[in-house]
Amino acid sequence: MSYTDWAVLSLTLILIVSYGVYKSRGAQNIDGYLLGNQSMPWYSVCLSVMATQASAITFLSAPGLAYSTGMGFVQFYFGLPLAMIVLCITFVPIFHRLKVYTAYEYLEQRFDLKTRALTAFLFLIQRGLSTGITIYAPSIILSTILQINTTVTTLLIGGIVVAYTAYGGTKAVSYTQMLQMSIIFCGLFAAGIMVVHLLPADIGFSKAISIAGKMGRTEAIDFKFDLNNPYTVWSGLIGGFFLQLSYFGTDQSQVGRYLTGSSVNQSRLGLLMNGLVKIPMQFLILLIGVLVFTFYQYNKPPVFFNSFELNKLQKSAYKPELEQLEKKSDAAFESKQRELRKLNAALDKGDKQQIDEQREVLKIADERTKTIRTELTDLMHKNDPGADTNDNNYIFLSFVTSYLPQGLVGLLIAIIFLASMGSTASALNSLASTSVVDIYKRLINKNASPENYLRASRWSTLIWGGICIIMALYASKIGNLIEAVNILGSYIYGTILGVFLVAFYCKHVGGRAVFIAALAAEAIVCICGYFDQVAYLWLNVIGCVLVVGIAILLQFFMKPKETVSS
Repeated sequence: MSYTDWAVLSLTLILIVSYGVYKSRGAQNIDGYLLGNQSMPWYSVCLSVMATQASAITFLSAPGLAYSTGMGFVQFYFGLPLAMIVLCITFVPIFHRLKVYTAYEYLEQRFDLKTRALTAFLFLIQRGLSTGITIYAPSIILSTILQINTTVTTLLIGGIVVAYTAYGGTKAVSYTQMLQMSIIFCGLFAAGIMVVHLLPADIGFSKAISIAGKMGRTEAIDFKFDLNNPYTVWSGLIGGFFLQLSYFGTDQSQVGRYLTGSSVNQSRLGLLMNGLVKIPMQFLILLIGVLVFTFYQYNKPPVFFNSFELNKLQKSAYKPELEQLEKKSDAAFESKQRELRKLNAALDKGDKQQIDEQREVLKIADERTKTIRTELTDLMHKNDPGADTNDNNYIFLSFVTSYLPQGLVGLLIAIIFLASMGSTASALNSLASTSVVDIYKRLINKNASPENYLRASRWSTLIWGGICIIMALYASKIGNLIEAVNILGSYIYGTILGVFLVAFYCKHVGGRAVFIAALAAEAIVCICGYFDQVAYLWLNVIGCVLVVGIAILLQFFMKPKETVSS
């Protein structure tokens, strides 16, 4: 990066962190540290919820996913608006009325302590692992820029985020996220414009989309009902609805964001606006990935986008084999250029027959390129069995650092850092609140002073930060990060959601029945996921339905029935 980019990057990060620390000064108790004294307006709630969900993973991996497989991932979010409506009707007023710090406090009031502890434990496992992945994402950036190992950059970035979250609590998170999302929207808009601007003069926006479409990258909607396909309208509407309902309704990283709302209506309005804005936002992020795909049809892409791993291979004994593969890649690119010129001519003429013929020819060319990449990754594994051979997360970053003008590169990288800071800080704050409120305050030290609980919250943030950083060191082995986070969540969210739905709507079911049902459902979900029986989004449906069904059935056979509080 240039000195200008470093200046923009540094200034943006310093401004955001300083603002968050300044606005969060004076948190003297656990209420201010974990809930921001419930003083946030709806727009702060909306931006904070969006920023928590839109991590660096979104801006690194989503364009790479669209580049590799197309726009189908947008269907993942189709259940979000429906989930927001249900949350506003059911979850938000209950949590506000009970004045809880965490979602799991309610479960003890409704069931018993062991059910509260189980759901809190499941959340801590899921969120702790996922937060490690979100810390790893920006470390990829520094690793690529500085050409150093991701272990070093993971430790550096993780340390910065943990320190400022431990100091400022939820106010630092919420206030910085407002600025983050504003900068993110501006930066993404600028990136989209620049991609189109850098295309050849005769390739405008509509033609770029048309070319990507002919090569199978713009198919956003799939109405086929297929339990093994994670991205269809039905998996998004049904599986996505259950996942989003559980994520926003029972995951403390999100519940903690809208509990900061100054009233029930402010929290509701913030969630509804998130439901309206999220799908268009995700569509545009994926569209940028599609445009980058078209760009690389006319500009030779790297033979491998992870330059750190490629450099290791270049310095190894396998350099001659690498040079041969690079020559094959160059020849494949030149051949594709000739076919693309024919496709351009056919598009200009509107010759449908020739367009269809060229589409098939280009598919064959794509397969040839994939074969070369497979040979390259095999060579990387020969050189280093532990090599990170999935460069999907590096595609957009490679484009940004190689082709965008000075200043804008620094801004876009700052955006990815900010997104990571926002989502990671929210997650650490939620891990701390659950650990202190649901475990420390409830089971270990029930009658401590407010200062003691504030101190415990800060220490808990530091401890969880260390655990998540350790998790991040192993995140390079899991493939596309945005899919990995959602797959991990799908193993647990359905079970937790099922417990809450029983609590809300099955008043005759007691704690013993739902506790056993949750354990059984989680075991079945893990088995289904391990043996890959269905696409991961459906695991949310399976877990939720099993908890509700088994709990009702068990309660029917339990005599006498437990007395259940309302």
